[in-house]
Amino acid sequence: MDKDSFLKWLYDLQVHGIKLGLSNITGLLNKLGDPQNSFKTIHVAGTDGKGSTSACIYSILRASGVMVGLYTSPHLIEFNERIVFDGTEITNDELAELASEIVPIVGSMEESGAKCTFFEVTTAIAFMHFRNKGAEYAVIEVGMGGRFDATNIIIPEVCVIGNISLEHTEFLGDTIEKIAFEKAGIIKPGVPCITLNKDHAYDVIKEVAFAKGAPLTRVLPEDIEIRNNGVRCLSFTYKGEEYDVSVPGRHQANNASMAIEAVSKLKIFGQCIRCNVRKGLKSVYWPCRMEKMKGLPIILDVTHTHAGSAELVVDISEIYGKVLVIFGVLNDKDIVHICRDLSTIATRMIVTQPDSVRAESVADVNRIMSEYETDITMTKNVQDAIEEAFRSRKKDELILVTGSFYMAGDALKWLKKTYARF
Repeated sequence: MDKDSFLKWLYDLQVHGIKLGLSNITGLLNKLGDPQNSFKTIHVAGTDGKGSTSACIYSILRASGVMVGLYTSPHLIEFNERIVFDGTEITNDELAELASEIVPIVGSMEESGAKCTFFEVTTAIAFMHFRNKGAEYAVIEVGMGGRFDATNIIIPEVCVIGNISLEHTEFLGDTIEKIAFEKAGIIKPGVPCITLNKDHAYDVIKEVAFAKGAPLTRVLPEDIEIRNNGVRCLSFTYKGEEYDVSVPGRHQANNASMAIEAVSKLKIFGQCIRCNVRKGLKSVYWPCRMEKMKGLPIILDVTHTHAGSAELVVDISEIYGKVLVIFGVLNDKDIVHICRDLSTIATRMIVTQPDSVRAESVADVNRIMSEYETDITMTKNVQDAIEEAFRSRKKDELILVTGSFYMAGDALKWLKKTYARF
């Protein structure tokens, strides 16, 4: 089975939907020899910023000479982006080789009534790959929630719970407290936990950590000071120490500070990590997080929550001022509040829809955005939106593409098609 055949088979598993629970992944991994037990892990949950936090931890470990894997989701263009080891994405040949092992097992499980989902199988593939590569550590990002997420099969050396806001309420609950409880489900007995949440979310996390005897460290806002918020780098101080993180945006100081605390709890911290924290943060690469594309007047961003859009508009205003906004979003997001936020930084708006069956229609996005912005153009897809923006932009006007991972991915595809260097 080659990569394309395997991915078709894998995506066909989406017919099974999203099933939160650990029975399938437990059975699948057991049949594969429990690859997750062959390396140590750091587990990262949260609503916004968990990918950035994971990338920071991963970069610090790489800078320290640790053989480390990174498992994140979703991808922007290629599935391979989800599974990275020592700076290299899983190859097509490696995927095909793992497919030959896992496909028959998943098939036999389905015959017995255990229907594995897309994310369960993808998680198993990541664990198999890291085992095969001889990983010492792997940074594992939670897919959704935490307590019943397929990644929660691991016993990490440290866990991180980033910012919590309302998301996936049909699965995780309709209050911050309920969602915090689900995300706190990654906390394991005696395992250190890092968080920056406050108020009701922190109260829930604190209660779960106490019940499990897990040492809890909270990153405090007063310990963080922003020194410079630049186009390609954020300089900040945490607990009196100066750091640079090569991902823009004020909130990256929070993510980087959690990463600093997380690696400090690892058993190998004093051996090789302590002196490489700054080096690791300065070399983080995490695409489409307010990323200004070199040589082009375009900024790509994956923000898709109200909390994220509130932070985005602050950063865009501070670094760039007003921008031409291209916006599309999935239909399960807080579209009203995101539209309201983005309207405050828009010279004008182009609304469109990403290439996803879950995309909100252009007409509905336009209707909502019209409550906050009058100068709106509608296009049928992201490619048309970008081309319209380039045709009609004023001199020196920058273009922000945001609203979804799918929006950023579609924009990257356009860039690769249009400019050879991408």
